[in-house]
Amino acid sequence: MRILVQKFGGTSLSTAEAREHVFAHIRDALAEPFKLVVVVSAMGRKGDPYATDTLLELTRLYGGSVSSRELDLLLCCGEVIAAVQLCSLLQARGISAVVLTGGQAGIQTNENFGSAQILKVQPSRIMQHLEQEQVVIVTGFQGKTLHDDFTTLGRGGSDTSATALGAALKAEMVDIFTDVNGILTADPRIVEDARPLTRVSFSEICNMAHNGAKVIHPRAVEIAMQANIPIRVRSTFSKSEGTLVTHIEGSKMMLNEVEDRRVTGIAHFTNITQIQVSAPRGEFDLQLQVFKTMAEHKISVDFINVNPSAVVYTVFDHEAEHAVGLLQARGYEPLIHGGCAKVSIIGGGMNGVPGIMAHIVEALTDEDIRILQSADSNTTIWVLVHGEDMQRAVRALHHKFQLNK
Repeated sequence: MRILVQKFGGTSLSTAEAREHVFAHIRDALAEPFKLVVVVSAMGRKGDPYATDTLLELTRLYGGSVSSRELDLLLCCGEVIAAVQLCSLLQARGISAVVLTGGQAGIQTNENFGSAQILKVQPSRIMQHLEQEQVVIVTGFQGKTLHDDFTTLGRGGSDTSATALGAALKAEMVDIFTDVNGILTADPRIVEDARPLTRVSFSEICNMAHNGAKVIHPRAVEIAMQANIPIRVRSTFSKSEGTLVTHIEGSKMMLNEVEDRRVTGIAHFTNITQIQVSAPRGEFDLQLQVFKTMAEHKISVDFINVNPSAVVYTVFDHEAEHAVGLLQARGYEPLIHGGCAKVSIIGGGMNGVPGIMAHIVEALTDEDIRILQSADSNTTIWVLVHGEDMQRAVRALHHKFQLNK
C-alpha cells in the first residue's frame, strides 16, 4: 500500500478559491495512485471566524480564566470545522472521504494540555478506511489522553500530526503545503533574491526551523528524521515539487552539488536581550548560581558562553527585566544589551571547512555591523547583532555566500 500524507495549513483552506487548489492536489495524489491521509489546520488566521487565535479571543470575555483542559477542547473546534468542510467538498466531487479527530486517528498524548507530547500513534482505524478506498481527513494539532480528553500539541502542531502519522503509517512521503513555494535561502521579506531550495537535509532544516525559519515546525522534522520519511514543503497554489527534505546520503543529490553548497540558508530571531554577568573577586560558582536562578524561575536561556570569571547568555526581551532583577537580588551587576537579533548561518557543508567564520566577519565588517557574540556547531554558526542591524546582516551574509545563485 503506497501511502501519502498531505498537510494543509490554515491559509490553504481559508477561501473557496484556495480549497480548489487543495482539491487539485488531492486529486493528483489519488491518480498516482496513493492511499491518502490529509491533515488539516484550522481555517484562516487571526480575525477569520474559525482560526485558532479567533477562538482564543472567546475565552477573554471573562478574563481568560478558563482551565487549560477546557481551552484545548475549544481550540480543537477549528480543525474539526476545517476537516468537515473539506470532507463535504470531496464527497460532492465524488471522492469517498471520512473525518477522524486526532484521537480517533490514534494519536495518544500525555496530559500536558496546550503543548501535549505524543506518546504513541495507533493508526489501525486509519488503515481500515484506507483499505475501503477512502480519503482519511485528520484534524491536525490535536490528540487525546488515556482518559479520552482532547489535547493540543502546541504551535505548529499540525505539522507534527502529519509527520507522526506518516511515521506510524510508514508513508512514502509527507507533503507540507503552505503559502510559499518551498524553503528559501532566507526570509524573502528581507532578501528580495532569496532562492527556493530544491533539497535540504533533515539536520539543516531542523536548524533553520529552530533558528527562526517558520515554514515547518522543528518537532515535525525531528519525527520524520527519526523515521527516515522524506518531507516535501510545497505551495498549495502551485504544482511545483517544492523542497525535498531528506537524509542527504540517501538522496540522489550529485556529489559536486553537496561540495559546492557550504551554506544552505540564513535564518534569524529578533527581540533578544544579551546578559553579561561577571564574578565578584574570589567567587568560583558564578555559573551555577546564575543558571540555577534562571531555571528556578523558568526563564529560558540561549546562546551561552562561559569562562572562569563570567557568563554571557541571552533571554527573550519580554523576560529580560525579570532576569536582571533576579540577578541583582543575588548581588550581581549584569550588563545588558536589549533589542538584539540572532542571525544563523546554516549549512551541512560547513563542518571542517576553513574560512567560513572569516567570510562571516568580513561580510559584517564591510557593513560596519558589530558582532556582540558568536557560537557554532557542526552545521550552524550564530552571531548576535543589534536589532537595527539584523536586516543588513542577513542581506550581507546572503550575498557573501552567493545564496542567490
